[in-house]
Amino acid sequence: MTIETQLIQKTYYKMFINEHENIHPIQVLGDLFQEEASKDLPDLSSIRFAQGEVYFHHKDYEAAIFKWENIINELEPWAKKNTADAYYQLGLLSTAEDLYCAIESEHLTLNTEVALQLFSLYIERGKLDQALSVIKRTIDLNPDYPNVTEIARTFFEEQQDWNNAIELAVNEALRTGALEWFDRIIAYIDEGLTKSHLPNYFSQSVHFLYSLDQQKFEEIIAALWNSYNNKESYFTWIREMNHLLLSLDINRDDNLSVLSSLHKEAFFSFIDGRYFIKQLQEFIPDFLTNWLRLADRKNVVLAAAAVLSWNELFPASLSMSIVSEAEKLISKTETDMDELEECLTLFEAIINWAQANEMGENNRVKWVVQQLVNFDTHHLLITGLDGSGKSTFVNMIIGEDLQDSPTSSLVMFKDSEEEEITDISDREINSLEGISEFQERMDRRRNALESIIEFKRPNAFLQETKVALIDTPGLKGNYNDSYEVLKNLQLADTVLFVLDANAPFTEKERSVLAKIQELAPDIPVHFLLSKMDTIVNEQEAISVFDETRARIQSYFPDASVFAFSSQYENRQQLKDLKEFIDSIKNTRNIEDKRLAKLLFYIRTTIASLMQKRVVVENQLIESVRWNEEMLQKLTGAINQLKDTEIQKAKAVVQSYRAIKNTIVKEISESVPIMLQECSSLIKEESNFSKIHLELNDVMNKKLEEYLEQTVLPKYYRLLQEWIDGCKEELVQSQEFLNEIGESFNRMYGEERLQLDCDFKVIDDWHRDTDRMTSRFQLETVNILLRRTPSQFLLKSAGKLFGALSQNKALLFNKYKAFVENEDYAETISVVNQQFFQQFELFEKSLERDVTLFFKSPLQLLNRSAEEARSGIETNQEMLTNMNTNPEMFRDPLTLFEVRLRQFEWMTVAGKGMQTIYS
Repeated sequence: MTIETQLIQKTYYKMFINEHENIHPIQVLGDLFQEEASKDLPDLSSIRFAQGEVYFHHKDYEAAIFKWENIINELEPWAKKNTADAYYQLGLLSTAEDLYCAIESEHLTLNTEVALQLFSLYIERGKLDQALSVIKRTIDLNPDYPNVTEIARTFFEEQQDWNNAIELAVNEALRTGALEWFDRIIAYIDEGLTKSHLPNYFSQSVHFLYSLDQQKFEEIIAALWNSYNNKESYFTWIREMNHLLLSLDINRDDNLSVLSSLHKEAFFSFIDGRYFIKQLQEFIPDFLTNWLRLADRKNVVLAAAAVLSWNELFPASLSMSIVSEAEKLISKTETDMDELEECLTLFEAIINWAQANEMGENNRVKWVVQQLVNFDTHHLLITGLDGSGKSTFVNMIIGEDLQDSPTSSLVMFKDSEEEEITDISDREINSLEGISEFQERMDRRRNALESIIEFKRPNAFLQETKVALIDTPGLKGNYNDSYEVLKNLQLADTVLFVLDANAPFTEKERSVLAKIQELAPDIPVHFLLSKMDTIVNEQEAISVFDETRARIQSYFPDASVFAFSSQYENRQQLKDLKEFIDSIKNTRNIEDKRLAKLLFYIRTTIASLMQKRVVVENQLIESVRWNEEMLQKLTGAINQLKDTEIQKAKAVVQSYRAIKNTIVKEISESVPIMLQECSSLIKEESNFSKIHLELNDVMNKKLEEYLEQTVLPKYYRLLQEWIDGCKEELVQSQEFLNEIGESFNRMYGEERLQLDCDFKVIDDWHRDTDRMTSRFQLETVNILLRRTPSQFLLKSAGKLFGALSQNKALLFNKYKAFVENEDYAETISVVNQQFFQQFELFEKSLERDVTLFFKSPLQLLNRSAEEARSGIETNQEMLTNMNTNPEMFRDPLTLFEVRLRQFEWMTVAGKGMQTIYS
């Protein structure tokens, strides 16, 4: 054990007691102390230092401190450190801290031990910043000191100080090359703790790791790759990773399979339609260069094909040496790729992108692809010129006269346990109910070629031959017509061309056949000679058949010919036809041929989607124009409806008030006369002291009878006439709105606007008027009891002089004159107020009721206008985006083409040839 170790462990004292193991150290050191003290020049520091250690181990810290405070030799710095340790043990942390900080020494080990003690002390005192500072300084000072870096790592992790923890791991990995530090880095990456660090932060350590352990190198690359994937810094990582790999002497013999797979996954994600080309062009060449350099056996053909496909669409972006190497690898290396799965994956990616970008459902091509992957069924396409007898032949095979007019759409007949007829277009898939609906659909000519009919039903012939018949509309022989009909020619495995035996193999038919060979040179063509029963005799029929076959074979040496007639014996003819079909079915390499067809449809799908971009733009322009027109018309209709509402409300209120004024006028004219006539009730013998009370009661009764029996019925009748008139007005408004709705629905192309008004308003008016005119009770009106001067004098005179007979004549004349000449204006006002009081709320609500009547149509028109406005904004934004970013559609489709070319290159891998697809 070295002295340095003894000083650290406080076992320096053992140097003095080796010969006295059976004697207590205190006694041994005491004897030595006395012996040394007796000398002329004693050196007691070493013995005191040792005594302090023994006291410390026996927890006599004060004695230890006393001894260590008196050390003056080279052990003095250690004594100070030990003194601080003793204060630490006594719990006097502040004193200990001061002592530790006061130690000055150039001794590395001592300074490290002091720093570690301070580190522990700071943690105990909660001074975490000082603890961090001390431990980082210690690592810088003496990183090789035992457990220093491990202590620091534990502290950083406990404090979740991930930046310092990661920095420590990276620095130690570079300094020591220890794999456990690289494992720690990988763990931090996997836990997602390094996301805030830029990718180049790890480059030096990753580069260093490659020379230490390639497996671990792959692990850390994979961890970083997954960490940055789908983050903003992903492309920065790819560029950094490209630079890193280019700087290393990597080759395929290293068998870096993890890295190879990561490159494969990333490349396919780059070209799946989510990125623009300008985002990729900066790093893809280096990316592909690295992939080709490190690709394992499983992915080397894939990487080479990726290089060649990218170079085709972006020439000169890759170095010629890499391109040449890729060409050599493709020509010499075979691949065990599942070509069908890869092809379908590519097709699915294109379709998903199209749907996500509102490029249609593409149901037709999806259906075609489903048919092509059914390798158990042979596709026999039957075509020919109009009038060739094709439909008769198809009807014979199907066993039913499906229709007597020419076929309008492409129809595939298939054997199935249940009958199921489906109309498939790009936009939608519809089921047809039975033969009648099928025939009705086939009679349709407009846009008929835009859809395919799948006709499935039980059929013994199709089941036995394992054939699906594809029936095309009859050809007219012109170029455009033939192309439209034959654009799905690649769906066929074999073509059966129907000829009319009366004029077989004409120039027009040869022209169509040339078009078929141009469109699908690899699909074999055979012939059916129809209408053989129209030939005069059997000898001539044989001659026509032989001559036709000879002429056919001069153009189509491998073609077979079958003679057909609707008059031949059906069973035998079907048997012969079955043998004929079996002979022309070429099932060799059916998977390879169907794969070629799939690639054809993928390529045409990409091309059609390229064209759809123009279509979509035109549709958006048309949609904006149409919505602007609709918005203008809807705004006009809304304003018109608001004007109508105002006019009708005004008319309703005015007509009601006219009736009310009529009744008011009648009451105003009738009430005075009625009350004046009450003067006949005044007699000379009347009791004039009470006459005013009696007259007031009589007048009130007459008024109530008049209002209830005369005015109220008349008012009710007038109100019913008013309601009927209002209803007529509102019905006219409804008819006007119906015309508006029909006009808009014609423009929408659907029953979208039902502008139904709320006629419940009329019912409410009937109910309210019935209730308010059912009965009227007049509250007593003070007609003769008011305190007017004339009334007051009469009532007073009656009371004073009414008992005197000589005054009665005078009072009689006065009363009578008063009743007959009074204008009763105040009474009329009171009566009108009472009579119309219950109608006041009804009158006030008339405008609101008319508004409610028009509320629903107005809301619907406003909602439609808002939809049109929203449609304008949305489509205009999309248009602007399309025009500002034309790469939005172009780039993803170009990248799909890169992927297609990559796949096509792979199909010829190991065959020493260029790809045959172009």
